[in-house]
Amino acid sequence: MSVNITSNPLIDKLPPHLKQFIKPQNYEEYSSVNQAVWRYVMRKNIASLSKVAHHSYLNGLNKTGISVDEIPSMYGMNRILKEIGWAAVAVDGFIPPNAFMEFQAYNILVIASDIRQLENIEYTPAPDIIHEAAGHAPIIANPDYAEYLRRFGKIGCKAISSKRDYDMYEAVRSLSILKEAYNTDPKDIEEAEKQIEELQNQKENPSEMALIRNLHWWTVEYGLIGTVEEPKIYGAGLLSSIGESEWCMTDNVKKLPYSPNAAFQDFDITKPQPQLFVTPDFAYLCQVLEEFADTMALRKGGHRGLAKLIESQNLGTIELSTGLQISGIFTRMIKNEDNEVIYFETKGATALSFREKELIGHGVDTHPSGFRSPLGKLKGINLAIENMSPRDLKAYNFYDGEYIEFEFESGITIAGNNITGMRNIKGELILIQFSECTIKYKEEYLFKPEWGTFDLAVGKEIVSAFSGPADDNSFDLVTHNPSSMTTKRKYSEKEIELHSLYQSVKNIREGKNTTFSLEATFEILEKEYSNDWLLPLEIYELAYNRNSTFASQVLNHLKNIKSKRNKVKHLIESGINIIEQV
Repeated sequence: MSVNITSNPLIDKLPPHLKQFIKPQNYEEYSSVNQAVWRYVMRKNIASLSKVAHHSYLNGLNKTGISVDEIPSMYGMNRILKEIGWAAVAVDGFIPPNAFMEFQAYNILVIASDIRQLENIEYTPAPDIIHEAAGHAPIIANPDYAEYLRRFGKIGCKAISSKRDYDMYEAVRSLSILKEAYNTDPKDIEEAEKQIEELQNQKENPSEMALIRNLHWWTVEYGLIGTVEEPKIYGAGLLSSIGESEWCMTDNVKKLPYSPNAAFQDFDITKPQPQLFVTPDFAYLCQVLEEFADTMALRKGGHRGLAKLIESQNLGTIELSTGLQISGIFTRMIKNEDNEVIYFETKGATALSFREKELIGHGVDTHPSGFRSPLGKLKGINLAIENMSPRDLKAYNFYDGEYIEFEFESGITIAGNNITGMRNIKGELILIQFSECTIKYKEEYLFKPEWGTFDLAVGKEIVSAFSGPADDNSFDLVTHNPSSMTTKRKYSEKEIELHSLYQSVKNIREGKNTTFSLEATFEILEKEYSNDWLLPLEIYELAYNRNSTFASQVLNHLKNIKSKRNKVKHLIESGINIIEQV
């Protein structure tokens, strides 16, 4: 299989803070057993999903260059995804939710390039290439769904997280790695599960990120489409789970009409879902998303939006009514009796922007220790500075180089020398710089002359608040340092020999030279690896229409395994049925 690297222009345009999550796929590290796992899942999926999946899925498999027989090369996929305006990148397991969604906003499909172990063939809580490539990629060939994904990413990456969200992300990532790793100590898994349970039991109002992640889960991951009575699957979690894709269609799983209320339905990533939501069509997904977005601080701003940023203790942005954007870690606000924000503060590096572009001279070098400013209308004239005409500004002494004293309706007073002002494209003042400035509220000094020059953020109110910076280039965001990394399984000599047998069968199927014949491979397998069930299935598939006597011998061996290994009995039976029905 060709693994030539083909660049996709969308990947080249990604900002550095997203590129830091990308890793090489390292295609050569997939073992022959990995390839067999992929092939089994894909053959079973196509056999069963043709009846229950949305028609876009099977059509999309061809459009996105995903083969049934081999794990896809990311670069091979990118050659084809380019034609539908998308790209794919490899990452290491779970990445932070904001980053995951921001990739979608750039039309980039994030693919965890590891593949589940044979022991977890039906389901793994860890993201893997079966889930990502075989689950997500085919559906994006549908333009309505692709637009939903892009729009979701654009809105979702602005959702504000709580501190608990960040802790939960690390805990879930750690648990997924432990569960997928080979021979993990059960005590370690138990401890990781306990940590997640403790976080889940913490009583607090769900953050925007928690709510929008629920919407993502019940649509992108576990969504159904059509009617409650006759739904079809489009969610990647269901499309990539050979067990749950069948289970979800039974009456054991409750089907509910999709609505914005799905944002308040939590999920457990480690268990099959007890209920699923059904959207009538992909266009309706965007409608619900927009309804939810209207409730977010991104569109509502105000004291609630700023409070969410303060609680998150992470980098965020507020936008004022003038369009001025302040990005930093927000620590304080003062409100009036009407719950309007009359003053705010950040700590540490802060940057000022307009329309997502940093203002010249107002990056983190200028504001390394934080930023503060009062907001609102001026007392006595019921007018905000931004709404003043040149005549008004002159009347109230807002001149460059003039000393000025004024008071906001809130009671905050400012006195100092007006050095200069900065205006937006409408000609409105958005920033005024003062020297020898004193700011007081009641008995508290909010700014003193000895603290240096003061930049007044002009704006009567906060119209938007969102996660992350206004201008990505204002901050060094290449700081991702996960607390846990996915582990590579180390194989024993006996396991490596088994891999060589898998490779021999693969070579025979592809008409290549091989060390062993099919019969010789089976003879070794029967003697040395009598518990392995997947390779005998592959041998049975090749023998079925070529040598009935040999095929019967292999079938009897599979029946013996079924009698000894009840946990894989249904997997063997499914494999046999697929072979015999082709």
